[in-house]
Amino acid sequence: MIRDQETLNLLLDSVARFVRERLVPREAEVAETDQIPPEIVAEMRELGLFGLSIPERYEGLDLTMEEEVLFAFEIAKTSPAFRSLIGTNNGIGSQGIVIDGTEAQKQRYLPRLASGEIIGAFALTEPGSGSDAASLRATAVRDGDCYILNGTKRFITNAPEASIFTVMARTDPQKRGASAISAFIVEKGAPGLSLGKIDKKMGQKGAHTCDVILEDCRVPTENLIGGQEGIGFKTAMKVLDKGRLHIAAVSVGVAERMLEDALRYACERQQFGKPIAEFQLIQAMLADSKAEIYAARCMVLDAARRRDAGLDVTTEASCAKLFASEMCGRVADRSVQIHGGAGYVADYAAERFYRDVRLFRIYEGTTQIQQLVIARNMIRAARG
Repeated sequence: MIRDQETLNLLLDSVARFVRERLVPREAEVAETDQIPPEIVAEMRELGLFGLSIPERYEGLDLTMEEEVLFAFEIAKTSPAFRSLIGTNNGIGSQGIVIDGTEAQKQRYLPRLASGEIIGAFALTEPGSGSDAASLRATAVRDGDCYILNGTKRFITNAPEASIFTVMARTDPQKRGASAISAFIVEKGAPGLSLGKIDKKMGQKGAHTCDVILEDCRVPTENLIGGQEGIGFKTAMKVLDKGRLHIAAVSVGVAERMLEDALRYACERQQFGKPIAEFQLIQAMLADSKAEIYAARCMVLDAARRRDAGLDVTTEASCAKLFASEMCGRVADRSVQIHGGAGYVADYAAERFYRDVRLFRIYEGTTQIQQLVIARNMIRAARG
């Protein structure tokens, strides 16, 4: 659903120009230093990129899902680290509060998230629970006007930069499974909260993850999201449905960038007296990539429009995330192949993107988890 096409076009044009003129020239620097330059972060704040999906009443832009994926197509045409910083604020870092937070929680945190004054993070995964999120072991025990949280969260995106964490913890020790899980807003500096060392990852330099450690961490009762115990896992699943569509859109945008680079190289690189783009086997890789990107783009837009229409898109979001992330991996592989030896060295972006996009098939639910979600929903529907 697009509410105002002219306003949206202005936003997308501004983002495309920002990517082209400011972000792409800094990609290599981010990869080498593992840091996003502070002046780039400041420009992102000025453009309002931290509050794209936050409601207007809390000073965000309140993009619809369709508008958000169109934005993601554009911002993803550069290093994923840039999108990761703002994407967490617009996605899993804020959406738990947007969807299920109390009015007081929304008023306290959302305007500051929208402005980029604070960075949000989403702490669900643990050393012993990733895909099986409902088996998490972190605990939250009520103690007067506080909860005492204990546990360790792993691979938490933006944790080193985060000001607040949406933490999932078990509030009912007698219950197993999802119904005993609650969600909490934990502020940086809370007594008992500490961070592990920054993870050294295969790719996505500049996008940081680390452990979040809770040792008798005291959190005020008013920071229980929704003011109700036992709804945290449902909140997390609502957040992940939206996040999966966003990552699917990012996969499309990155694939489009990689294909543009591969096509340009194929038209310039000469072998046997002519550009390699004139060889049919190179053309086949270019054509397959174009067709798969188009298919993924259509899937993402369709699922986004269904979500905007108020439909349950759990299956469609998983379909889009599965196909788009796998497609992106194939395009990355073809891009390196088209570049040949040049694709294996860091002088060209193909090598970096090959490593960066590998994560898309893992986070927000692995490809295998998406397969299970899709199949289980199909079987449930068939049984009525």
